[in-house]
Amino acid sequence: MALKFHYNKTTIQLFKRQLAIREKALPILKNKETALRVKVVELSKTLEKIKRQQKEKEAQLENYKGLWSEFPDILKLKNIEILKKKVVGVKIPEINAITFKIEDVSWWNLPAWIPGGINLLKEAIQLRLKADILEQQVTILDEARKKTTQKVNLYEKVQIPEFDDAIMKIKRFLEDKENISKAAQKIVKNRKTKNAA
Repeated sequence: MALKFHYNKTTIQLFKRQLAIREKALPILKNKETALRVKVVELSKTLEKIKRQQKEKEAQLENYKGLWSEFPDILKLKNIEILKKKVVGVKIPEINAITFKIEDVSWWNLPAWIPGGINLLKEAIQLRLKADILEQQVTILDEARKKTTQKVNLYEKVQIPEFDDAIMKIKRFLEDKENISKAAQKIVKNRKTKNAA
């Protein structure tokens, strides 16, 4: 959409202010975009690492495959404490703590592999939760990066050139108007001088 404006000095001042705001904001937005891009890459690598660990854990759980039918229902996920933290000005969720509850049972009556199975399950659940949160973080930060990129492009390729162009057009118009006014004054002065002579 083209910029609409009036050909006067007030509009020039207004546009100069708007242009200055965008020119100051542009480097900040570019830095934010770069920082977000770096963070998304970093979190994506961490997510890949967690997913590899998850596969390893699933392979370990597979070793207990025949025994899981004997596993008592004693491990419960009690609480997941999720905090919001700011990364490059964007709020993302982060796991602060994961707590489990183990039901009271007589350990003497349970097979010897149960404590090891509990630890494996805990680790598998923690890895899955970490992977889910990391996916959310990557999605949120990537969306923020896209919005920042759009804003950078808007400022850099649309608004700054439009304001520059509008300021130049208004200045030329006002200069032309002033030149015409001066020329008209000279013509009137010359006529008065001729009429007086």
